[in-house]
Amino acid sequence: MTDTTFISLFILFGACFGFVTYSQRHLYSEGPHKAEVSIPTPFFESRVFWMMVCASLWPIMVITRIHTAWLLQKRRKLAQRAVAH
Repeated sequence: MTDTTFISLFILFGACFGFVTYSQRHLYSEGPHKAEVSIPTPFFESRVFWMMVCASLWPIMVITRIHTAWLLQKRRKLAQRAVAH
């Protein structure tokens, strides 16, 4: 395999990652809650932009998502403890 193949696979995987995670993109920047007021953007343009960002930054996005999932799990446990007492 050549270097071009690895780079192409990296970008292709990142674009697929962006396509799949588009509906959850708020977890990568805003935290667990979506902004109540947001500027409406055309669906196709915003999805393509998100895919382009993920195509180059998907390893960082994966780490960020793992961290966010850990924080959300931690908050759920704290909320369950607060309700139990």
